Amino acid sequence: MELAYIPSPSRGVIHLGPIPLRGYAFCIIIGVFVAVWLGNKRWIARGGRAGTVADIAVWAVPFGLVGGRLYHVITDYELYFSAGRDWVDAFKVWQGGLGIWGAIALGALGAWIGCRRRGIPLPAYADAIAPGIAFAQACGRWGNWFNQELYGRETHVPWALHITSSEGGRVPGYYHPTFLYESLWCIGVGFLVIWADRRFKLGHGRAFALYVAAYCVGRGWIEYMRVDDAHHILGLRLNDWTAMIVFLLAVVYMVLSAKKRPGREAVVEPGAPDGPAEGETEAEGQAEGKTDDKADLEKAKVRTEGKAAGKTGPDAGEAGPVDKAEPAAAEAKDEAESAGKKS
Repeated sequence: MELAYIPSPSRGVIHLGPIPLRGYAFCIIIGVFVAVWLGNKRWIARGGRAGTVADIAVWAVPFGLVGGRLYHVITDYELYFSAGRDWVDAFKVWQGGLGIWGAIALGALGAWIGCRRRGIPLPAYADAIAPGIAFAQACGRWGNWFNQELYGRETHVPWALHITSSEGGRVPGYYHPTFLYESLWCIGVGFLVIWADRRFKLGHGRAFALYVAAYCVGRGWIEYMRVDDAHHILGLRLNDWTAMIVFLLAVVYMVLSAKKRPGREAVVEPGAPDGPAEGETEAEGQAEGKTDDKADLEKAKVRTEGKAAGKTGPDAGEAGPVDKAEPAAAEAKDEAESAGKKS
């Protein structure tokens, strides 16, 4: 008997009258709110408008849910379309089964549609929401805990997960809590992206690419620990191969993007109030073509003084050849009058 372990919930759903409240769904919903909240803060800091992230999420989230479910059903089709299985179960999302690869891919398509409608560059939007997505995954993984699914190999470590259900081929016992490992890893990835974004001023989709690459590293070793049924290719689980391929694509994108378009986008949302990007200095803002408020005030002051002296027009307050000649002419006139009086 284990002296210390992580207990599993006795059930993953609570009925409020006829309405079922499922722990899995709650974890997904909490994750979405976290991603939108943090993404909104980062978007505003980059010079965007408040509420834009939520407006685009209306497109991205439904697409992401559909994509995540499609990936799961396609890669684990035997769970729904083999002999003795009910294909209707493929639509029961609340029972678990969302593939992050499909969720990100189709969610990106939804985000692209939303960005296109607002005239916003998708890479800039992706950079803003990248750490929020990592934190959302950290929340969503606890849905696996409620469903007693996706655990690792049997173990006797003090933090072992105690599986009590015997449904779906489960064997009660103590296993590695891979849901917890991935949740903690995603939290680390989120903070890594925030730090790197502030330190290196990542732009043009590189913050999002960093999130993808870092997540793939963790998913690779965590996936290797899992014992649930999965397709294998050359001895490795399908998701391990997916993680390796996506990792390489993300790294290549970061390298090529840094060479082609260093720095950040000067404008992330047309018509939004101007403001320096997160952690950006005033000098860096000028280098990217942003308006310097101090310079504007100085110009306005000079023009006001010029108008007070009787000058008009756009060049009021700016000395020109005529302005410099006026004092000399007045001085010559005074000297002529003085010479006339003496004579």
